[in-house]
Amino acid sequence: MLTQATNVLHMHQKVTLMVNRYEIFADNGGEPGPLVAFVEQKRMAFKEQVTIYTDASKSHVLAGFRARKVIDLGSGYDVTDGAGVPIGLFRKDFGKSLTNSTWHLDQPNAPTATGRERNQGIAILRRLWSFLPLVNDLPFPFRYHFDFARDGQPVFSVDKKTWIRDHYLIQIADPYVDRRVVIAQAVAVDALQSR
Repeated sequence: MLTQATNVLHMHQKVTLMVNRYEIFADNGGEPGPLVAFVEQKRMAFKEQVTIYTDASKSHVLAGFRARKVIDLGSGYDVTDGAGVPIGLFRKDFGKSLTNSTWHLDQPNAPTATGRERNQGIAILRRLWSFLPLVNDLPFPFRYHFDFARDGQPVFSVDKKTWIRDHYLIQIADPYVDRRVVIAQAVAVDALQSR
């Protein structure tokens, strides 16, 4: 069960022909524990809309996010709860992301949290990778990490823990940040990274 006291999450991605599938687990002594969220993101969607469910049955909606515009270069994504009530917003900083992917995350009554790739060298290498013929179709073989901070204080981090498979560790430092918004942003860090 996802609670506001949940400080560590594990996110595993599986790529299928038509969707990117994400499973988010609570932590169990450093290993994935119970499933707390399940996401299927349609590949090549015209206007990005992602629903986050409480489990793989997809019977209960935990949250979701939707692009504000079809062309989403910095336009933003609204995050809503299971009833469709707005609980946050995130957007990619297109200019800064040319050399180091940068995201801005907003929640009601809180200053903006900004997330950046931790390693500038890996950030640049990842961009070059996408331009190399033949190689760009292969998974990026290096791990990358994002740190989100607000007013110089850590909010949460998303760390890719494996070389080839997409397994992430999400560590939440801010006790007040909404875990549903963190999950939405973590999915976006992976799913929307190349946009």
